[in-house]
Amino acid sequence: MKIAHIVDSMEVGGAETVVSQMCRLQRDQGHDPCVYAVGNLGALGEQLRTEGFVVEANIGPGLPGTARKFYCIFKKLQPEVVHLHNPTPTIYAAMAARMAGVPSILSTRHSLVARPRRKLMELKYACAALFCDWIVGICDATVSNLQCLHTVPGRKIVRVYNGTVPITRVARELCPPKTGFTLIYVGRLAPVKNHPLLFHAFQAAHRSRPDLRLWMVGDGSERAALERLAAELGMAEQVTFWGQQLDVAPYFSAADAFIMSSRSEGLPMSLLQAFSLRLPAIVTDVGGMAEVLRLAQAGIAVSATDHAQMAAAILRLAQDNGEREQFSANAEAAFNSRFGLQTMVDAYMKLYKTAGRQANGTVGRG
Repeated sequence: MKIAHIVDSMEVGGAETVVSQMCRLQRDQGHDPCVYAVGNLGALGEQLRTEGFVVEANIGPGLPGTARKFYCIFKKLQPEVVHLHNPTPTIYAAMAARMAGVPSILSTRHSLVARPRRKLMELKYACAALFCDWIVGICDATVSNLQCLHTVPGRKIVRVYNGTVPITRVARELCPPKTGFTLIYVGRLAPVKNHPLLFHAFQAAHRSRPDLRLWMVGDGSERAALERLAAELGMAEQVTFWGQQLDVAPYFSAADAFIMSSRSEGLPMSLLQAFSLRLPAIVTDVGGMAEVLRLAQAGIAVSATDHAQMAAAILRLAQDNGEREQFSANAEAAFNSRFGLQTMVDAYMKLYKTAGRQANGTVGRG
């Protein structure tokens, strides 16, 4: 099966990581996946190219011209599936795929789709969704928010939880050196991630537990401001900024617990990666990550506005070895049963084939 994944870019990010891992597994299964990015090639795109995948970038910008380019690409490529990831690729390429005769067209919303929403973008997306066979939400919260918009036919909306490749534990000598109980954050350093809440919570917990450490793995627009905040809080020695890392296994392997303080969040890949290494988690009570944490019973969900509540959760997790071990066991079990890459790809392959049979008028014939 020839599968074209259409993305915003292939910079390092959650949706982009999903696409990279899907491509590898789909190729291993005998399919022919490729990637087309509206914007930048990015580090993940470069990595896929070195592995022999077709990855084309900078197809956009500009709706009419980009749509024409995608139509020409699809007519030449003749894919059985076009898998669109997030609104912009869907707006640019869904109609082009249908006009080019692609049998199976899916759009995955990798975010929470929560208020406040960009009304014009959602209107454009609703028009593009008319050309899609399925609209996929990556958690129940995303599905519910899509349904509440009343812009996409409910029969098209389905849920497929994100999945990922399990992290392989790295030998201790290959991990970064650490002392004390270490919390790890992996993700973008962006305003929506609400890091000041995390830093104030960490400072409060540190007063009671001086051996606490916090690792920030990732980069973004807020890094300089967060480094200043850590210094202002007297936490510069306890908070380590590791920057963007393509290989996060050494950091996860050394850490004791995962933490994320977002104001809005879908289902972050880093949380699932933490589960794969038996790491218990503390997350804010928003979106798919709190939903999945409760489903897995693998940690503590706290308010996104109360740093004292997060501080109490940090201390609880650090001090209660029995509860932490139970959370760890639950995290591993949930990952193996629900959140592995194979589980996610199997669900998507079923949707690909169902849409293709619908297009050919063969649903129900075997």
